[in-house]
Amino acid sequence: MIKMIVFDMAGTTVDEGNVVYKTLRDAVNATGGYPFSLQEVLASAAGKEKRDAIAGLLGRNGTVTGEQVDAAYQSFKTALETAYANLDVKPTIGATSFLKQLRNAGIKVVLNTGYNAATAQSLIDKMGWKAGQEYDLLVTADQVTQSRPAPDMIVLAQAKLGIASAQHIVKVGDSAIDIEEGKNAACGYTVGVTTGAQTAAQISEAGPDFIIDRLEDLKLRLPLSL
Repeated sequence: MIKMIVFDMAGTTVDEGNVVYKTLRDAVNATGGYPFSLQEVLASAAGKEKRDAIAGLLGRNGTVTGEQVDAAYQSFKTALETAYANLDVKPTIGATSFLKQLRNAGIKVVLNTGYNAATAQSLIDKMGWKAGQEYDLLVTADQVTQSRPAPDMIVLAQAKLGIASAQHIVKVGDSAIDIEEGKNAACGYTVGVTTGAQTAAQISEAGPDFIIDRLEDLKLRLPLSL
């Protein structure tokens, strides 16, 4: 019996045109003098806590200092705040109605993300979503000790919402690291979705139970009584 579904945000429930990874790419390239493409950044960084993602990219060709990572991260945060202030953020197709269907059926809906809480909440506010309507709980990377692929965010949500067994939890995301997170949390199902950062081939490397093309397809693949 499915009691809780944990959805990633950007690319899964939130359509923001990959602006976060475009901004991250620009910050890393400016700091390290790299020519990383958006595709390389998506393959390497999708779903990760953003400071960790920056450190990984900067260290790709050798040693990276903490000062370099800090500089790139601060540049990224500043640029992202500006980008988001003017960005038309919207839910992915069908997300709003589907999440409401889940909640009406008694299934807890959790949003989790590699963003910090302030950034995540700004996206939610732009979409007009509210806790208790479209979702039950938001869990962000800065609320836990370890971000993805560690299971900490899912474990925290499970504890807060009183789900006894992770076998009753589904994790849904648009990147392989989402799938790894769900497996590390021992979720009953892990599901990839092709609406965001990574292709089906990239997501499949993490071994999801299945991959869908839109969130509403979960109604066809999971034992949900909606």
